[in-house]
Amino acid sequence: MDFSLTHEQRMLVDTVREFIRIELAPLEDTIEETGVLPPETARDIFEKSRALGLYGMNIPEEHGGGGLSVLESMLVEEQFGHTTDILIRRAFGNVYEVLLSCTGAQVDRWLAPAVSGERVCSIAFTEPGAGSDAAGIKTRARRDGDKWILNGMKHFISDGAFSDFFVVTAVTDPEKGHRGISMFLVDKGTPGFTVGRDQPMMGIRGTSHLELHFDDVELTDENLLGEEGGGLKLALSVLGRVRLAQVAARSIGKATKVLSMTLDYARDRHQFGQSIGEFQMVQQMLADSAIEINAARTALWECAWQMDRGMDPRAKISMLKVQGAETLGRVVDRAMQIFGGMGFSKDLPIERYYRDARIYRIFDGASEIHRSVVAKSMLKSGASAFDPFGA
Repeated sequence: MDFSLTHEQRMLVDTVREFIRIELAPLEDTIEETGVLPPETARDIFEKSRALGLYGMNIPEEHGGGGLSVLESMLVEEQFGHTTDILIRRAFGNVYEVLLSCTGAQVDRWLAPAVSGERVCSIAFTEPGAGSDAAGIKTRARRDGDKWILNGMKHFISDGAFSDFFVVTAVTDPEKGHRGISMFLVDKGTPGFTVGRDQPMMGIRGTSHLELHFDDVELTDENLLGEEGGGLKLALSVLGRVRLAQVAARSIGKATKVLSMTLDYARDRHQFGQSIGEFQMVQQMLADSAIEINAARTALWECAWQMDRGMDPRAKISMLKVQGAETLGRVVDRAMQIFGGMGFSKDLPIERYYRDARIYRIFDGASEIHRSVVAKSMLKSGASAFDPFGA
């Protein structure tokens, strides 16, 4: 396998990186202070990004997207990790691949507007009793003639305040277990659908995390995404890409940015007549961070390479979710230690990165859940999970 990047891929990375540096980075402090990205600013960065072809890059060209390969998507997702979550969403889009399951009238109503940025979508899978356990949902949708009646609630729905519609999982046949879960497209403003409170969070300021309530919401078969009973399979497929892109790749990007800042500080900060980078214990922290970032990136590129060749490296995605998230956690923790009191102070962004990093080990499946997935795969498939040359 050859992981050398083409000229076009390097140009793509450079374009995204420069856009973040010039257009997005100057907005980060204000969002952190106010917790808000003004609508006119959101529109401005969206228009600038779309003009450069940077919106919805993960979606195939035939649907109006950028048509990037999985590896190319991971390259840009790593760069997305250099900025704040809400700015990523507004500038580059959060167009979930699950919308590619739209057919017929669904394409014009939901898929095409999402890819063009005219409408924004959030996925609504999580419930108070169903976080890492995607099959544990209680929301119900029952048949009533030619309609579906949806009841239940969701929470921690990221970007819910800005979204126009939601991909919602619901149990349609309780007798069939996980095969009785279906997926629906639900527009904000549908009668019976109400938006609850914005749940306050420790970090990722500016991104809303809403409660959603469904009380006898009437839907039709046009709202059914995919086949009846195929909702959990669709949910797990979209979560795989989310874990790889929005957790693993962005974690690596955030860790890279933090380590770069830490390296500069270790050079410039002097104590006892020398830069603190000359102290061996600081050097160990810097070296360990670089080693872990490079290991995670190499694993990410290999996994993306496999997916581009039609493989389904499900266990590797779980490995990367853990590896990326926990690498980020260790890198920002070391950064906090090297920056010392200034790292803990709000005068510098290190404390923000420290807070923001903590959620990566929790959302889209906690580290412990993914370790269990990896271990079960090993027990079933043997040494192939860690030895490509094993029997």
